[in-house]
Amino acid sequence: MRITDLRAADFGLILDLTPGAGDYGAGGDFDFSGIIIPRFSVPIGDTGEIFISAGVKADYQNESWSVIPELLRTEFSMRLNDLELKLGRTQYADPLGFIADGIFDGALVSLDTPEFGSFSLGALYTGLLSKNRIKITMTREEFESFYTETDYSNFADTYFAPRRLIVSLGWEHPGLWEIVMAKTALISQSDLGGGLHSQYLAVNFTIPVRAFVFDLGGCLELIEDGRETGLGMAGKIGVSWYPPGRIEDRLSFTGRFSSGTTEDGVISAFLPITTASQGDVLKAKLSGLSMLSLDYLARLHKSFSAGVSLSAFIRGDLATYSNFGGEGYWLGDEFFGRLIWSPVSDVQINLGGGVFLPALGDVSPKSAPLWRVELNLILALY
Repeated sequence: MRITDLRAADFGLILDLTPGAGDYGAGGDFDFSGIIIPRFSVPIGDTGEIFISAGVKADYQNESWSVIPELLRTEFSMRLNDLELKLGRTQYADPLGFIADGIFDGALVSLDTPEFGSFSLGALYTGLLSKNRIKITMTREEFESFYTETDYSNFADTYFAPRRLIVSLGWEHPGLWEIVMAKTALISQSDLGGGLHSQYLAVNFTIPVRAFVFDLGGCLELIEDGRETGLGMAGKIGVSWYPPGRIEDRLSFTGRFSSGTTEDGVISAFLPITTASQGDVLKAKLSGLSMLSLDYLARLHKSFSAGVSLSAFIRGDLATYSNFGGEGYWLGDEFFGRLIWSPVSDVQINLGGGVFLPALGDVSPKSAPLWRVELNLILALY
């Protein structure tokens, strides 16, 4: 196997800086997050590639600094006719995008067929990843561990993510019945450090119809916690409209739903493997919670875009977000706006700000608003 001349290699550097401020109930506070990511890729023969990226991330929160080094996407990939292999630290996302999404260590194999779609098989591990890169909070202990600062004198216990093995069997078709993009996956998660295991059956359909795109998906989850077994459910529905006209814009509605724990215990709170934050201010976990969101994004100029979103959060049981108190289910509404300026292809500046209003819900209407503003700069050097 021949490695191509290094003159064909690709080098790059990405700088991502985000200063921000917010009030989450304990008074206004300034925070900062910045990461520098060097990357390198080189072809192997005519069908393979090695890609390597790493990062050093600096965070300032609660009046203290932390510096976290990490190995990012680093993989060997090769394609042989319709068969593709990825090995190393690679990207994976489930059909719904909120069960397991991020970089994982392991192997992914996919087979593309012109008639029957694409089949994939993956075996992935999380225990060597930085806990800050892949947010796993399936148990209370993992939630507390995630928010514990990394201690270099106790590196092994405070840096790494929980040890979980994920096996995924997937299928997708880009044009089922010549119109439907279908994705489905059977995912198994084994807890190598405890007794919480889970299995997921997820399906998602995307259907474009003229100026509209419809998105519909659902998931059934079997949760095994020691001797107890529970059934969780989640789903999403989305509609996007691209109006005709001189301005490139999009109006979209998205609903994400997850089960809470019922009184009889037949249905359990849905537990995703990785935590994808819902909302830009509340940053809620989709477990025992549902979110309805209306978003508008417009490209006002070739280098300037603006967007605004309105989101409502509803808990599925009284144990979810119990710190808000109350006996209701409507947590409140969030308003968030964003300005995006990209004067050249390798520079992007985002300014965002918003507020979450518990007063618009019935759980804790007398609670003070939560707010956040942030400025993000992404600079890519090739």
